[in-house]
Amino acid sequence: MVAIREMPELRVTVDDVVYTPEIETSPEHPYPMVYFITIWNDGSEAVTIKGRKWVFRDATGNTIAVEGDGVVGEFPKIQPGESFSYNSYHSIGSDSVGEGALLGLTEGGEAVFTRIPRFEMKVPKV
Repeated sequence: MVAIREMPELRVTVDDVVYTPEIETSPEHPYPMVYFITIWNDGSEAVTIKGRKWVFRDATGNTIAVEGDGVVGEFPKIQPGESFSYNSYHSIGSDSVGEGALLGLTEGGEAVFTRIPRFEMKVPKV
């Protein structure tokens, strides 16, 4: 088993969460929430983001886990002192929270991760 080290120099901010009604959704989850993420590399070595894991929990107690390669179809290599920003979305049916982790690989070949902080997605008052 490969050890994965938490890398405090690699950090994530959730910059905004926006209800975006023009995105098509299912009747069970009619509220699409676009979230804006920035990954910061405050370390001394470049890190390539290789994967992500999200956990979404709604007010009714349902939990959805989502894993995948890279972020938004990319494997960004983030140099020291630089950042990478992207946005994605999750559709909700009730107030929900999201959190997770990003998995990366340093230039030296070390597997690392950083946490995606918990953020709220509220059903809009429409």
